[in-house]
Amino acid sequence: MSDEGVLDPSTIPLEAAEPLATPWGEAERARPRPRRRVRSWVLLLIAVAVGSVLVRAYVVQTFYIPSGSMEPTLWPGQGIVVDKLAAEFGTIHTGDVIVFRASPAVAQECAEATPDLVKRVIGLPGQTLYSEGNTIYVNYRPLAQPWPHSGPLEPAIGAPQSPIVVPPGQYFVLGDNEPTSCDSRYWGFVPRSAIIGKVAWRVWPLSAIGGV
Repeated sequence: MSDEGVLDPSTIPLEAAEPLATPWGEAERARPRPRRRVRSWVLLLIAVAVGSVLVRAYVVQTFYIPSGSMEPTLWPGQGIVVDKLAAEFGTIHTGDVIVFRASPAVAQECAEATPDLVKRVIGLPGQTLYSEGNTIYVNYRPLAQPWPHSGPLEPAIGAPQSPIVVPPGQYFVLGDNEPTSCDSRYWGFVPRSAIIGKVAWRVWPLSAIGGV
């Protein structure tokens, strides 16, 4: 009988030989364990949730505009991103658009139940304010208002004979829609501690995306 086609195992190089099966222990170690996978996903989800909470608490937060008091800069239904770090560690300037926690006087004077408001900073701590016609005077000089806003400015801000003096650590704010905005003219000043952050971007709708 011919032995053609029969291979002598002794002639197979060791490095060319492949194992017919993986030992049981090694197979168990190589196989991903369902519990380990679940634990990894749980830890990942917890990390994402904690990161989201920290970002919202200390870095940025989104808000929606509920009314037309900031038209034509911000319109009802638009989504905005507020930079908290800019208010926490930066400086508040005239012209900044800020979001702040509403005082109880807002609900009394404006019949608004919203907990947070968005307005533009007009007066800084220690400044003297009044208006004549549609012109605002800060420290007895006309305030340049390069941002879009609508008049007439009624009611007025103080008067030349009795200007408003902004107390230390507080701010005078005004809505860009000056005739309809319920702002510092009605309920007073905004304490620095009540400021949540500066409005940085419009993010909704997509057609309105841009800086503020």
